[in-house]
Amino acid sequence: MRVPFTKMQGLGNDFVLLDARRAPLELTPGQLRHLADRRYGVGCDQVLQIQASSFAGAAARYRVFNADGSPAQHCGNGVRCVAHYLNAHGAVSGRDLVIELGGRGYALRLEDDATVTVDMGEPDFEPAALPLVTGARAERYALTHAGRDWVFGAVSMGNPHAVFEVPDVATAPVAELGAWLQQQPQFPERVNVGFMQVLDAGRIRLRVFERGTGETPACGTGACGAVAVGVRWGLLGARVVVELTGGELTIAWDGPGKCLWMRGPAVSVFEGNIEL
Repeated sequence: MRVPFTKMQGLGNDFVLLDARRAPLELTPGQLRHLADRRYGVGCDQVLQIQASSFAGAAARYRVFNADGSPAQHCGNGVRCVAHYLNAHGAVSGRDLVIELGGRGYALRLEDDATVTVDMGEPDFEPAALPLVTGARAERYALTHAGRDWVFGAVSMGNPHAVFEVPDVATAPVAELGAWLQQQPQFPERVNVGFMQVLDAGRIRLRVFERGTGETPACGTGACGAVAVGVRWGLLGARVVVELTGGELTIAWDGPGKCLWMRGPAVSVFEGNIEL
């Protein structure tokens, strides 16, 4: 089966985008892993599949798959790339659009500087939303790994995030602690693990170990989750620049009862066809 694709990236977080709006396309986990393989496939952190939407007012629906072939609930960098693709292919009228994911619509705006702003919804701190198995909802949760006590915040941005504050992201045990946490019974569906260094109330550095992928140059929902936890802990203000390995995102959140907004770039890299 010959499949056309578009390679895209947002801050180095890269994607293989498949347009299935006109013809159904169902790929096996093995085929998805082949697409994501950087030696034998196209290579990416996630595969994004665009489909026609029955959601009122939505330009399209999209699905996310991790590099290991497993499904993911959301992708902040990915949804910006989907908006950029739809605009480039004539599916958007004006600057504003809605994209469906998981039964809800996400509002996006195409900005003059080629960035995309996304309404990411309100952060959800309920443990059941991740899910996180714990006794009760709390601002901070504790665990012990390799003889060291750790404290983290937990939040869902449509997908699950555990956020650790660290003094320096350069020396944080991202791969070690991130991989270990995937196996813990507290997170039965695994979790994205963020390591946040607070520079001041308006700027942080962040590294994220994503479930099903590993550490990526940038994680949009991870940036959102880190800022939400930082605001909740009283460390951050309402507007925060997030420095990731691949570049910067701007996150805005006015607190409980308000939606969180993310702004960042989306870039088309190349197009092609692959035999699956």
